[in-house]
Amino acid sequence: ITISFPTIAGETPAVGEPAPGFKLQDQYGEWHDLQDYSGTWLAVYFYPKDQTPGCTPEACNFRDKIFAFKAIGAEVVGSSLDDVDSHKEFSDKYKLPFVILADEGGAVADNYGVLRDYKLIKIAGRQSFLVNPDGVIAKHYEDVDPDTHTQAVLSDLETMMPDS
Repeated sequence: ITISFPTIAGETPAVGEPAPGFKLQDQYGEWHDLQDYSGTWLAVYFYPKDQTPGCTPEACNFRDKIFAFKAIGAEVVGSSLDDVDSHKEFSDKYKLPFVILADEGGAVADNYGVLRDYKLIKIAGRQSFLVNPDGVIAKHYEDVDPDTHTQAVLSDLETMMPDS
């Protein structure tokens, strides 16, 4: 079942355009900048809310495949509008071994065109982006199935990466 929410975000960057930058704290309060991932393939996945029926399986699927991502030299970063404390609780509960960015104001979700309005609150729509080592968007996933998305991202990375 796909549920769509009204878009309140800016324009989504197209494949082939530079990925919008970010500088946000993760679940442990550490700062992360898009530039930190320069030279590396990066899967950036946006999701609506920590510990919800769709977001939890999606995060756990990335967790369960993290060694496959690391084996090909790719990184995974999740992002929602939840705060650092919420992300820490979520990460600790499900033992998530990757960065989850706290985009509390929604600026990054807005820059990626995924900010949505849900019952008068702002959330990040469930969408993902593959960013190549040069910081350019290589793929945009608009219709994400939390149960199968991770494998699709991994397969696409394996196809796109020259050494895999």
